[in-house]
Amino acid sequence: MIVKVTNKSENFYQYMGKIFGSRLIEKQTNDRIYDDDNKLWYLYLEENKVMAFVSISKNVIKNIYATKEKYLEKTLEKVKEENTITYSIVTRYYLNTYEKAGFKVSKNQDYKNFTIIYS
Repeated sequence: MIVKVTNKSENFYQYMGKIFGSRLIEKQTNDRIYDDDNKLWYLYLEENKVMAFVSISKNVIKNIYATKEKYLEKTLEKVKEENTITYSIVTRYYLNTYEKAGFKVSKNQDYKNFTIIYS
């Protein structure tokens, strides 16, 4: 199940609290994840546990993480269905998943750990 939340939502920190402090996730994605007020979070939940998430702000993807590619692909498809995503700098870790979910990936970039995607 995919739910949309903000940092003001009732169960937000119950779902996301452990993720914000996870060095493992930071190391995997090469990205720091913050609970900024202006972000909308798409959470893929299974038994009330976050299996994947995508945060967006003003049609720009800010953060991405998944325990399995299939969860992220479904989450990205939902994000794309509901938003027109403009150029977003995201972790390269899920490069194949971005393309599977229908996002365009910029080929002209100089980022070591990140890539640019858009819809």
